[in-house]
Amino acid sequence: MKKLKFLLIIMVGVLLIPFSVFADDNETTETDDTTQEVETTEGEEDSQEVEKVHVYFFRGDGCSYCAAAEEYFDSIQDEYGQYFDIIDYETWYDDDNAELLQKVADARNEEVEGVPYIIIGNQSWNGFTEEIGEEMKQAIVDEYNTDPTERYDIMQLVESGATQDNDYSDDVMILILIVLVAAGVVAGVVYARKRTA
Repeated sequence: MKKLKFLLIIMVGVLLIPFSVFADDNETTETDDTTQEVETTEGEEDSQEVEKVHVYFFRGDGCSYCAAAEEYFDSIQDEYGQYFDIIDYETWYDDDNAELLQKVADARNEEVEGVPYIIIGNQSWNGFTEEIGEEMKQAIVDEYNTDPTERYDIMQLVESGATQDNDYSDDVMILILIVLVAAGVVAGVVYARKRTA
């Protein structure tokens, strides 16, 4: 009986470890609404200017949300324009751009439900609101402050034919495997106990 209790305690401990790891991975931190200042080095020469961030903007002519996103980008040009370039793809009347949109979504393992679809670094947004605009502004600053050689560029991923890693599905598979192993151990203990009784 003591062996059974000890075994059950160990199994519960083993089962709790993945949940604590997943909780750390999914933990989000609160940030204030102010945008971080872009880091610059005093005396920096133009020849060492950091490459601008690519903002991939998939849109449709006549789409009101797309027009709102365009207006937002225009409104932040004076303050943030030196940090980003918009790479624009009209998808409603251009089949090649519509196909590219689908390739990008597939590479990112995302379901795109329409336009605008905007990608900055490793973040994406489908649709547009003022809140999304503030998130994108922060993403531009964060990406600009990232070493250009370390930046994530979805178009390089699409050109290589690869897909973005989906850590969540890997985590779920590991969790399922752990549960199956634990269930097998419990079944073995119950069987052994019945056999000795």
